[in-house]
Amino acid sequence: MTRAVELVEHAAAVGVALPDAVGRALAAGDIVDAAPDPYVPGHWSLRAGSKVGAVAVAVPGNDEPITVRVTPKVPIARLFFLLGYSLDPKGGRRDGDVDVTGHRDLLPALAHAVERQIDRALRQGLLQGYRATEETSLVVRGRIREAEQIRRRFGATLPVEVEYDEFTTDIAENRLLRAAVERLLRLPGVPHDVRRGLLHQRARLAEVTVIVRGQPLPAWQPSRLNSRYQHALRLARIVLENASVEHAPGELRVEGFLFDMNKLFEDFVTVALREACRALGHSARLQDPHHLDEASAIRMKPDFVLYGPHGTPCAVVDAKYKAEKRDGFPDADLYQMLAYCTALGLPEGHLVYAKGNAPHAAHVVRHTGIVIHQHALDLDQEPSGLLSDVVKVAGRLVNTPRV
Repeated sequence: MTRAVELVEHAAAVGVALPDAVGRALAAGDIVDAAPDPYVPGHWSLRAGSKVGAVAVAVPGNDEPITVRVTPKVPIARLFFLLGYSLDPKGGRRDGDVDVTGHRDLLPALAHAVERQIDRALRQGLLQGYRATEETSLVVRGRIREAEQIRRRFGATLPVEVEYDEFTTDIAENRLLRAAVERLLRLPGVPHDVRRGLLHQRARLAEVTVIVRGQPLPAWQPSRLNSRYQHALRLARIVLENASVEHAPGELRVEGFLFDMNKLFEDFVTVALREACRALGHSARLQDPHHLDEASAIRMKPDFVLYGPHGTPCAVVDAKYKAEKRDGFPDADLYQMLAYCTALGLPEGHLVYAKGNAPHAAHVVRHTGIVIHQHALDLDQEPSGLLSDVVKVAGRLVNTPRV
């Protein structure tokens, strides 16, 4: 029975021997494309899409879980550049700031990066701040919660329902760091030396409240006081938000970490374009809501809309990570962009792809004169070259002719 399955993002399907329950769990969790082999019982065809990382499926009665690892096509260091820039374009992480050269897989590299950044954040001690605290007390401290006092105590003078600001290390920033550490310690494939470092960080954060699974993550705001925490906090949110896999289909337990390259590419392109256009004196909105029809019944949300000095749209962009057709870009993307241009009253629209099998192209739509540009960014090149290509696209957006 297969104990470890190695897949590559968007590569050909691989046939492996798996328990049917495991195959169904992988398919139900939208982890990989999984289908039973119609000719060989107990075998499944697995094909990775745009999600990369690792998951472990625990089978009852077996001590060792079945692990599925999906390797990204882009180098790990380049993936971290895309991630770092989209999180923090001003001080975005570059190759070498986080040493990932020794890690071939995403999860070990991410766990190493999180542990290193948390260690940097905590070297000067845990950050402290004021936290609003409500409690029942025998002495008055802070402000009396009059409504609660009346509701709970029926006029009694003691004990007192009070609210006060407490200066403590049990604040949102430290809670997020501890939650990320706890999450990584539960994931499969974290190297022993990284796990040891994570255990050390957990000991540092031992007095911080653990976030209960299912509760919303506490909010924090960047400031001068938490500047040394900010890289670590942004990586912690990647671990905690919309990327973790943890569910229990039937009697199986699936745990792991999967990163959607579609979302990563979209975030990088839109943030990089926003920064490049801002340097040219223009503003932009990401995931900007609009409507296709006059009755405002059909919603649409382009990835990126550039605005002119009078607040009117002057360019629209959609980012697409992977072309699905062997002979070029999908036609459906063109139809979608045509709808955006029509609704926004724009003569040109722009689709930005990760470089695949189709070059840059421009299409003029019949009877409308609308031009749809298709750009391709080469993710294999150095960060400076990649950002230079984004600046070229931004220049084209800024110079889009007005209607």
